[in-house]
Amino acid sequence: MPHTETPGTEATPATRLRWWTELPLILLVYACYSAGRLLARGDVAGAVDHGLAILRVEKALYLNAEHPLNRLFTREPWIGIPADFWYASLHYLVTPALLVWLFRSRTVHYRAARTWLMTSTFIGLIGFTLLPTCPPRLLDARHGFVDTMAYYSSYGWWGGEASAPRGLGGMTNQYAAMPSLHVGWALWCGVILWRHGGGTRTARTAAVLYPLVTTVVVMGTANHYFLDAVAGAAVMGAGLLLAPFVTRGADRVRAQLLPRVAPVTADSPGADSPIVSAGCQTSAGERIPRQRESRFPAGTEPSSSPSDAGEGAPAPAR
Repeated sequence: MPHTETPGTEATPATRLRWWTELPLILLVYACYSAGRLLARGDVAGAVDHGLAILRVEKALYLNAEHPLNRLFTREPWIGIPADFWYASLHYLVTPALLVWLFRSRTVHYRAARTWLMTSTFIGLIGFTLLPTCPPRLLDARHGFVDTMAYYSSYGWWGGEASAPRGLGGMTNQYAAMPSLHVGWALWCGVILWRHGGGTRTARTAAVLYPLVTTVVVMGTANHYFLDAVAGAAVMGAGLLLAPFVTRGADRVRAQLLPRVAPVTADSPGADSPIVSAGCQTSAGERIPRQRESRFPAGTEPSSSPSDAGEGAPAPAR
C-alpha cells in the first residue's frame, strides 16, 4: 500500500533541506559577496569624500564616538589586542557556527533565518557598490585615527590591510565600510540566539552582548563609523522584511523546475482495472473499496440467486 501523509503533517521545506545542497548554496552566495566587494572598489577619492561627509554629519549630531574609543584601544593593549582578534575572527566563525547549529538542531527555523541573512548580505553589497566609503583608519593622519589592526599586527595573523591574513590584503575591498556587515551579521546572530537559544540566561546575555560589543569594536579599531553600524542594522531590518517574498519567489521557481506527478485519469493505463487497491482514490476524490476475494476455487462459487438455489438442489434429509 503506498504511503500517504496524514493531513497536517506534510513535510515543510525546511525538513527537506540537505547539507549537500545547502553548503554549495552558502558558498556560492559568499563567493558572490566577496567578488562583488572586489568589483565595487570605486575610486579612492570618492570613497574618502564619503567618509569625511559621514564624519562631519556625526560631529554635527554629537555622535562621534570613534575618536575616544580609538584612543582608548590604542593606549591600552589589553583592550586593543583582544578587540582586533574579535574583529578579525568572530565575524567569520560565529555566523557559520549558528547556521550549522540551526540546520542541525532547529531545522524548522533554518530556512527563514538563512534567507534573511543572505537577503541582507546582498542588500549590503548594493550599498558597497553605490557608496564606497573610506573607513576612519584610512583617512589622513591629521584626522586623528590610528589603525589598530596595523598597530598590533605583530600579535595576530593580519597585516596592515583590514582583517585579511598577512599578505592577502589586496584580495579585500578596504572601502566597503558602508554599511557595516560586521554589525549586521552580529545583530542577526543576536536575534537568532534570543529567539531560538532556549530562553536561557546565558543565551540571552550573549544575544545582547555580541552585537553591542561588535559595534564598539568596529569603531574602536577605526574600521567603521557609528553611522556604518546604524546602516548595518537597517540593512538587516530590510532583509527581514524582504525574506518572506524571497522565499515565496524561490518556491515558485522550484515548483516550475521540479517534475510534477501526473494525476490518474480514465485514460491512464490500468485505470479500467476491475480490482483497485484499498485506499486508492478516483480523480474526483471518491474512495473505491477493494473487490472482495473469493474463498472458493474458480468455477465452484455458490450461486447467490434465489432461483438458482431451488433448481437442482438436493432435497433436505428427512
